[in-house]
Amino acid sequence: MPEDPQETPRRFVRLGVDVGDVRVGLARSDLDGLLATPVETLPRDGAVAGVVSHARELEARAIMVGLPRSLSGQEGPAAAKARAFADELADALQAQGVEAEIRFVDERLTTVTAHQALHRSGRKGRRHRSVVDQVAAVMILQQALEVERSTGRAPGELLETAPDTEGEGR
Repeated sequence: MPEDPQETPRRFVRLGVDVGDVRVGLARSDLDGLLATPVETLPRDGAVAGVVSHARELEARAIMVGLPRSLSGQEGPAAAKARAFADELADALQAQGVEAEIRFVDERLTTVTAHQALHRSGRKGRRHRSVVDQVAAVMILQQALEVERSTGRAPGELLETAPDTEGEGR
């Protein structure tokens, strides 16, 4: 009996994004949302186009953007940059006809934890820069996947976008 897509609505690729000032880390999940793996580190100035390209190629339906908060839970300048990146990404996805929701996932300390993990694995500090953003993106996405599995709900905060009224004949 063929599989009914409505019986398995959660079977799709999810992307994880760690937004930095210079680089953006990108990770992806398997179709079942079990495991996050690194994809690449993108230069910040071409990152939106890179994420859109991967989202289209992988047919991703959800993009988890890390939202850095302070330990107290407050949002600062880094969170504002992540939100601005997500807004730019939403516009680019829409312009390219890629239907993927964007969700913000709390990423307190992921970059610090990524550096620690790389150090423990024997990678020298200077060599962290090329992969630390990917590792942080994997951590963001893996956390989101675990929340989704344990609760049965989409993780994080959905980026609300204004409905596109262009082209609608009223």
